[in-house]
Amino acid sequence: MRRIASRANPFFRTLQELAESSRARREQGLTLLDGLHLVETYAARGGQPRHLVLSASGAARPDILAASARFGGADTVLLPDALFGRISQVTPEVGILGVIPIPQYAPGPAPGVGVLLEDLQDPGNVGSILRTAAAAGVSQVYLSAQCADPWSPKVLRAGVGAHFFLTLHGQADLVAVAKAWPGTVIAMAAHAPRSVFEAPWENSVAFVIGNEGAGISAPLLAAADQTVRIPMPGGTESLNAAAAAAVCLYEAVRRRQGRAETG
Repeated sequence: MRRIASRANPFFRTLQELAESSRARREQGLTLLDGLHLVETYAARGGQPRHLVLSASGAARPDILAASARFGGADTVLLPDALFGRISQVTPEVGILGVIPIPQYAPGPAPGVGVLLEDLQDPGNVGSILRTAAAAGVSQVYLSAQCADPWSPKVLRAGVGAHFFLTLHGQADLVAVAKAWPGTVIAMAAHAPRSVFEAPWENSVAFVIGNEGAGISAPLLAAADQTVRIPMPGGTESLNAAAAAAVCLYEAVRRRQGRAETG
């Protein structure tokens, strides 16, 4: 285990860049797993971090040491708590970070259930949608260039490990994806004539979720096969994007289970 004690150390500066900059993450093809749960979930899915970073306090915990020992091939670095706090959202007492390559997937939609996210900028919302998508058995998620970086530490923490159960495509041309989708593309719109519970769709369906303030752009709406709304008999004007996505995705789950039971 090597020790770093200076903010001027090149590796520490790289860690700061990965924590703070989406551009640095894209250019280096790396991101940070912040916390023991994410590191262990990544490992359970067959991942091997390139580096492990421990805080001084974290290195005193048996569970952190046991987790780091499972990755014999990973370069392990020890940081003072003060330095660790500059790159991590968790407290130094539970301090462990994994540096991993960002997964790269072949472009092009494939059959299944998909989600297209347009210009969702709140990391918590994006992470929550990814968590729901993974739970609902979604195959692919596409994010526009103006979405929060799906591989940022904040989105990763909000996703609670969901990233490793999904095929994620960032910086995506959503209009092109919608036009190529091998099934039905459904866009959410507040004043659509039909509700999501009434709309017909095929087994391969993609839901388009837009920015809560601006909604879905006109070109993407035009590329969708149909628009639907979520009924709100309580009288409120809208749902948050993560809640809207959950309603749509679990309606798809309900229909899949119904077909399986009757088929």
